[in-house]
Amino acid sequence: MNRLQTLLFALTLIATSAQAVERVDAVALFNNRALLKIDGERRLLRAGETSPEGVRLVSSTSERAVVEFDGQSRELALGGHIGGSFATPEQQSTTLYRDASGMFRTHGTINGRLVNLMLDTGATSIAMNEHEARRLGIDFRVKGEQSLIGTASGTVVGYKIQLNEVRVGPITQRNVTAVVMPGTSPEEVLLGASFLRNVDMEHKGNALELRSRY
Repeated sequence: MNRLQTLLFALTLIATSAQAVERVDAVALFNNRALLKIDGERRLLRAGETSPEGVRLVSSTSERAVVEFDGQSRELALGGHIGGSFATPEQQSTTLYRDASGMFRTHGTINGRLVNLMLDTGATSIAMNEHEARRLGIDFRVKGEQSLIGTASGTVVGYKIQLNEVRVGPITQRNVTAVVMPGTSPEEVLLGASFLRNVDMEHKGNALELRSRY
């Protein structure tokens, strides 16, 4: 095999390897580093590095990473994965309607359990009271992190937790930040920015359409 043939063969292998990537899992995430499993192979990458399979780590925090492959950038949550050769997923959408009180309410699930949700764009994360958290089977005292939480009435000591899954209509998000408040406030589970930042919102009269971004 001459030099030109060797070069062409190597380029073919690289192209084939890039096209063969079917799944990327976020095994562990850190600031500017990520442990990814790419088609079963574990790769520890720093921000800016590219794996032998052609997957580049753009950025990473302890909760989310941005990866790039074949010119496409995608976001990965801790424990999440990308499949289908990075094909752009079909955008999911659901519509909420303003009720008599002027609020947008809907049904959803948290960790697979049914819950009533009230949209609150002013809340930095999903928020619920401790009784609702227990009903949903969330062991916030063991799995949560004690934290100071600002409310309209002042600052309270609550718990910051990660929800395995939040689903509103067909829109599903994983590893979503939430806070658990002491007592009975808020009376309803608030659908806040930790979920809403990953959707596009469009008002249509008394209707509000939510569309997934990825």
